[in-house]
Amino acid sequence: MQRAGWRRSLGCATLCAVCSLLSTGLARPGRWHRVTPPVYMWGSAAGPPALPDRVLLSDGASTLRKSAACPSCTAVPILHTKLHAVLPSRSLPLPPRVQAVPLPARIWDLFSTFKMDLDIQCEEMNPSRWAELLSTMKSCSTIRLDDCNLSSSNCKDLSSIIHTNPSLKELKLNNNELGDAGIEYLCKGLLTPSCSLQKLWLQNCNLTNASCETLRSVLSAQPSLTELHVGDNKLGTAGVKVLCQGLMNPNCKLQKLQLEYCELTADIVEALNAALKAKPTLKELSLSNNTLGDTAVKQLCRGLVEASCDLELLHLENCGITSDSCRDISAVLSSKPSLLDLAVGDNKIGDAGLALLCQGLLHPNCKIQKLWLWDCDLTSASCKDLSRVFSTKETLLEVSLIDNNLRDSGMEMLCQALKDPKAHLQELWVRECGLTAACCKAVSSVLSVNKHLQVLHIGENKLGNAGVEILCEGLLHPNCNIHSLWLGNCDITAACCATLANVMVTKQNLTELDLSYNTLEDEGVMKLCEAVRNPNCKMQQLILYDIFWGPEVDDELKALEEARPDVKIIS
Repeated sequence: MQRAGWRRSLGCATLCAVCSLLSTGLARPGRWHRVTPPVYMWGSAAGPPALPDRVLLSDGASTLRKSAACPSCTAVPILHTKLHAVLPSRSLPLPPRVQAVPLPARIWDLFSTFKMDLDIQCEEMNPSRWAELLSTMKSCSTIRLDDCNLSSSNCKDLSSIIHTNPSLKELKLNNNELGDAGIEYLCKGLLTPSCSLQKLWLQNCNLTNASCETLRSVLSAQPSLTELHVGDNKLGTAGVKVLCQGLMNPNCKLQKLQLEYCELTADIVEALNAALKAKPTLKELSLSNNTLGDTAVKQLCRGLVEASCDLELLHLENCGITSDSCRDISAVLSSKPSLLDLAVGDNKIGDAGLALLCQGLLHPNCKIQKLWLWDCDLTSASCKDLSRVFSTKETLLEVSLIDNNLRDSGMEMLCQALKDPKAHLQELWVRECGLTAACCKAVSSVLSVNKHLQVLHIGENKLGNAGVEILCEGLLHPNCNIHSLWLGNCDITAACCATLANVMVTKQNLTELDLSYNTLEDEGVMKLCEAVRNPNCKMQQLILYDIFWGPEVDDELKALEEARPDVKIIS
């Protein structure tokens, strides 16, 4: 359920910003490069970067400004950057358009003193490109190279970087064919005394249980390592048992362990419980998409209740859980006030299981913030119990009920609860829940009363134009603070677009709107474009997947990209 759409929305348009900064090879026009905010190439922050008109680095190294189309590629208008050797207190303005120029050696030397984030995705690494990047990595605090076709030979070089760059804190190598041999090389660097790496991501890297002994050595020897992400690898139960031995070492200070899709079975739980008992530092445990079953999950939950660790996140999606496990999961909820994030989606717990979970959710000790219950065979009968949770659990901020047959009657019960002053829910995901226009009056009423709700995903429900028109009444209410609204595949036509356009112009807090898979046609899309052109519209992302339009709309969208480069229209 990860929301990664924003990455595509930025695309080359934003990420080619580094073209003007580093013509020596750190950025390539038309490629996928993501640099992290608040300043592109320095620092880090969660979520998509905002596009500032002008930013001065904390050390006065660079100034950014929005400008015309990129001189190096055919991307839409982007940010251009240029490095200035200036004192910390000074800021040099940029001309309206900055051409990409080679950096003098003395400027490069200055630049190399800053700790950067290198974040590149989906790029084939030829030898010359790799050589260019290696020199950059020596001064990086974060290196992310997902989907870059890396192999074990690249790991040799990365091991050297780990050894020589004590500032490196995060290494992310997901979706590369590193293999067990590659991990062997990496771990040689990780085991050096100078290494202070904190976060290691190796998801889907073609690892087997043979890598686990090497990783166990790292866990045992590196107290700096706090996160290990090794999901989507065929480690198997035998391999993860070896990892658990490393977890039990007193030197290990791991806080986050991600083991999704690792081909684990029920036999792993005894080793996990022993590790949990010995490791009070562990905060996050993700075991989703492993064939555990009820017996193992019950055993795991009993271990969690007894363990002294202050677990904050527990993910057990698609683990073969039924209602039989829910009483034990409920016990964890009521005994662990530290638990903030519980995901049990894609398990057939049903209404009976949900009722048991709600007993734990309603316990005074429970401080849950995020609850994922997608595709759990829930019906409207579950909504009575969920309503009590919504109206009494002030800590609860985000709930996913996607792909449950709640129907209009269930949604109406939830809406009644959301109007309670104690309901502080910020995000509600109810896509594909069998809803129609009949529940839209209740939803609209919530929007006009509840000031906390910011994200509403209600797509893939047959709301129709009539239902969305009613929703818009609530959206236009002064109390409504919705930032993100998803209405994809809701049987909306062009007839509804004038009302939606009015919402886009009137509600300046609305920054994301998804209308994908609706028959809007040219007429409807043109109305939306007209709204985006309005200076009062603060939309950042308009999503229009799988909507067909003619050449006139194409021309308008291209013109709109130039007129409003701050708005990303994804189609």
